[in-house]
Amino acid sequence: MNPAKPLAATLAVGILLLLAACAPAEPVIAPVTRDAGSLQGATVELAVGQVLNIDTGDLAVDSYRGEVDDPSVARFVAGREEDGATFNPGVEGLAKGETTVVLSNADGGIQSVTFTVEVSD
Repeated sequence: MNPAKPLAATLAVGILLLLAACAPAEPVIAPVTRDAGSLQGATVELAVGQVLNIDTGDLAVDSYRGEVDDPSVARFVAGREEDGATFNPGVEGLAKGETTVVLSNADGGIQSVTFTVEVSD
């Protein structure tokens, strides 16, 4: 018997087990991306764990603030710049329900944006 065949089979099984161990335990949920200007009066549907990524256009990502009426349903995530990377502000769905979000800009010059977030399981 060729000793290379059992070795190859053992390596193949080992690689498959290693890949399976590296797989995420839960599926990755893609974010929902919307322009800040398009959110006024809108309803955004999110799943628990999903994030609304808010595109701020030409305004600084860290100039936005958000107030969430029901923080048990969703939370505002501030935008920031870190290590050369830019992270948009957003809203993360935490639990099933509905809440109102008011988005304001610290730099002024724009009206507050009020929208609804509906979070499903």
